Amino acid sequence: MTKVVFAMIWFYFIFSYLIGSIMFGFLITKIFYRKDIRVQGSGNVGARNAGRLHGKTAFVLIFLGDALKGVLVILAARYLHFSETIQLVGLALAIMGHIKPITLKFKGGKGISTFIGGIIVFEPLMVPVIILGFSIFYTFIKSFTLAGLGAFLFIPVVLFIINNDWLSCLIALGIIAMLYAAHAENLKGRLKPNE
Repeated sequence: MTKVVFAMIWFYFIFSYLIGSIMFGFLITKIFYRKDIRVQGSGNVGARNAGRLHGKTAFVLIFLGDALKGVLVILAARYLHFSETIQLVGLALAIMGHIKPITLKFKGGKGISTFIGGIIVFEPLMVPVIILGFSIFYTFIKSFTLAGLGAFLFIPVVLFIINNDWLSCLIALGIIAMLYAAHAENLKGRLKPNE
């Protein structure tokens, strides 16, 4: 690997994190609703909280904006002819930027929208995988959050079947672990047995 390529990869990684740190939930609610979403509802800057507070339009705009971040980092890596491993690391950094954005003092969203946007562009076959996985889990647990997170567990398996690449599979697992960690409090509340 030449010094130029090495420098380009590191520039791409920094770019990915900074793209992830663009918080559409904060920007859209501030511009269109004159509100600071960080002090409304759950305080989360993601699409779900915005949707509860400001309706479907806010949800859709913020979801698409956050998903676009994942799309951009994958497309940028492909334009630069980076390997699939580098692409997935870039996606991981974009998600990290969304969860811990430098733009909002490292207090961001949960990363789901950015992950969905990125992983679907990375491998379009993930669309039916996510839908099928979600449908299976939701049938039993009746929770959008848990069903969505459960569906993501199929992704590394399918990636391995398609590419026969353990490294991509492990990076995908790492990304999913990051998403689970971001949802830790929510998961504890939902999994806690009724008293």
